Amino acid sequence: MTTATSRRSDRRISPVFVGIVAVMAVTGWATWTGFAEQPGLAVFLFVTSAWIVSLCLHEYAHARTALHSGDISIGAKGYLTLNPLKYTHALLSIVLPVVFVIMGGIGLPGGAVFIERNRIQGRWKHSLISASGPLTNVLFAAVCTAPFWLGVTDGVPAAFLFALAFLAMLQVTAAILNFLPVPGLDGYGVIEPWLSYKIRRQVEPLAPFGLLLVFAVLWIPAVNGVFWDVIDAFMRGLGIEDQLSDCGYWLYRFWREDSDVCLTGP
Repeated sequence: MTTATSRRSDRRISPVFVGIVAVMAVTGWATWTGFAEQPGLAVFLFVTSAWIVSLCLHEYAHARTALHSGDISIGAKGYLTLNPLKYTHALLSIVLPVVFVIMGGIGLPGGAVFIERNRIQGRWKHSLISASGPLTNVLFAAVCTAPFWLGVTDGVPAAFLFALAFLAMLQVTAAILNFLPVPGLDGYGVIEPWLSYKIRRQVEPLAPFGLLLVFAVLWIPAVNGVFWDVIDAFMRGLGIEDQLSDCGYWLYRFWREDSDVCLTGP
């Protein structure tokens, strides 16, 4: 009886996650209705909480796929509760991604759940576990952009549209960055099972620095320009022009004097 109760508690949604979802819902409502005196503050809280929710779902997808692939230790680690405080690297998975959104308006992928890969048999299963996280970002982006590509934005408040566009852009950048075949990112995790043992051993020491390498390369102006051109192309394909996500970012940074320029005009 104790074991059964424990297993149920391993999968019970955490109050921490419920609280984050509640903040997202309330501030989303405040953004939609214009209830907040400062729309930028409401957008900031809405996008930040929604971004954290997406990070939790990203890691949950990894954990859930690993569980069904054979790693039965996942539940005991608390990964199925959607509680970000249970992650192995909360700094890398929650704090830094939020900081990067605030500083640069870019969705930073992170790694949090520790999966016991030795429990999992089959290369396809390993690849699917790695792919499930960024695929969650793809799904989140599709949901955020649905009003745009369905053509149902008439009557939707501008501040809410800007917030959705910016949130979608974060999901797109997170998915693209995470699918890069760079050690330490999920894209490499997808192809790693298919590499030879010799190559995996040679590449393994680079994994802790993979994300740093990506952002160092993105500092190169030419590379940065190409990266954002790709992001803009994806966003246009989803029905969102780049000025909409730009307005969302400006509104998100409510502490700047020009944050509401898209709402008030020049």
